[in-house]
Amino acid sequence: NSSESHNCAKSILTSDRLQIVVTLSEFFNETWEAANCANCLKNSSEGLSNSTVEFLDLFNKSLTCFEHNLQGQTIYLSPNNYTEVCKKCNETYKMLNDLYNNLQRMNRQGGESGHSAHLCIDVEDAMNITRKLWSRTFNCSVPCSDTVPVIAVSSFILFLPIVFYLSSFLHSKQKKRILILPKRIQSNASLVNIQEKYS
Repeated sequence: NSSESHNCAKSILTSDRLQIVVTLSEFFNETWEAANCANCLKNSSEGLSNSTVEFLDLFNKSLTCFEHNLQGQTIYLSPNNYTEVCKKCNETYKMLNDLYNNLQRMNRQGGESGHSAHLCIDVEDAMNITRKLWSRTFNCSVPCSDTVPVIAVSSFILFLPIVFYLSSFLHSKQKKRILILPKRIQSNASLVNIQEKYS
C-alpha cells in the first residue's frame, strides 16, 4: 500500500531527535538550488551541457597558458612584470571572456538548461578566478579604445559655456545712456513762459 510505505518512510526519516537525514537532504537541495547547478546540465540532466563543456575546456586552456608562460620567469621578473603572459594569453583570455558573456546573455533568455537564473556556480567561479588572475595578479589591462573620443567630447562640452558667454559679450553693444528731454515737455515749458509774459 502506497500510503503505508509513505508513513513508513516518514517514520524512518524522522525517527531520531535531530532528524539528520531530513536536515541533510534539505541542506543539499538548498545548496543545489542556490548554486544553480541545474544550469550546467542538459534539460534531462544526463550530463554537462555543450556550452559548459566548451567553457571549461577554454578555462583549462587559459590556465595552461598562464602556467606555461610563467615557468622559469617568476624568479627573474618583478611581481608586476608579466608582459609575456599578457601578450601570449591575450587571445585565449579574450575568447574565454567573450564566451562567458555570451553564456550570460543566453542564460537570461532560457539557455540550454531551460532555467533563466544565473549561470551555475562552477562557471561563475572559474571566470572570477581567471579575471582575478588576469587583472590583479598579472596586471594585464587592455587599453580602452574609446578614451580619445570621450576626452574630445568632454572637453567640447566643458568649453561650450565659455564660448557662449564670450560670444555673448563680444556681440552685445554697450551703449551709454544719453538723457534726452522729450519735445512735449519743452513745449509745455515755453507755453508757461508765454503765459507768464502776458499775465
